[in-house]
Amino acid sequence: MADQVPRIDTTRPHTARIWNYWLDGKDNYLVDREAGDQIRQLHPGIGDYARADRLFLGRSVRYLAGEVGIRQFLDIGTGLPSADNTHEVAQRVAPDARIVYVDNDPLVLTHARALLTSTPEGRTDYLDADLRDVDTILERAAETLDLTQPVALVLLGVVIFIEDDAESHGVVHRLLDALPSGSHLVLSHTITSPAMPDVDRAVEFWNEHGTPKLTQRTPEQITRYFDGLTLLPPGVVSCSRWRADGAADGAVDGEPEEVAMFGGVGRKA
Repeated sequence: MADQVPRIDTTRPHTARIWNYWLDGKDNYLVDREAGDQIRQLHPGIGDYARADRLFLGRSVRYLAGEVGIRQFLDIGTGLPSADNTHEVAQRVAPDARIVYVDNDPLVLTHARALLTSTPEGRTDYLDADLRDVDTILERAAETLDLTQPVALVLLGVVIFIEDDAESHGVVHRLLDALPSGSHLVLSHTITSPAMPDVDRAVEFWNEHGTPKLTQRTPEQITRYFDGLTLLPPGVVSCSRWRADGAADGAVDGEPEEVAMFGGVGRKA
């Protein structure tokens, strides 16, 4: 792994490390914390939607492993390991679950190899690859997953790094086309909305100072990623509200607060 170390740029803030900082992790640098604090000044609720996205991961994976019976997960854009990663949630429900993580950040790679373990009955693997490199991802994932059986494709906060709409839709659907009937897409994405102008300002700041750059989309644009799939209730909604479990998910009176990270789950027929 020594050849990976020089690729870690500690002079510019990086989204995975800032996300880790907002989730109270320790795998970040001063430059990330400073940028994270500046973004939080522009958008005070940013930490809330980082946590909401994490809770959405837990609820969607528990649902798929428990109620649907999915035993295979392809998680692309893993980010730095935190509490309740995909394999931990899935294998608590189904110890024989198999999980393949994909990311192309060297710091993520280092931590993933050390921390993303598995139950004896299941298996966890990690691939160093870019989201756009669909053929490589599928070829190498097939060493761990049986791609003739249903797979949950998990794309949380990663499609935002592909600016071109046609390219991003092409990547998502090339991945889905390789998966069989009964597979599911779990996707979340930062939104732009007139009701949340501070989010736009925070993203503008990030794109000026950080790496990689982010692309916002409207909830309607995000819903298009589920074209051809059966979108499960409640549809594409604030991650804080996707099958939220009352007070356990931050609700005080009624629904939890809406955040600028929307997500949904769809089933392939």
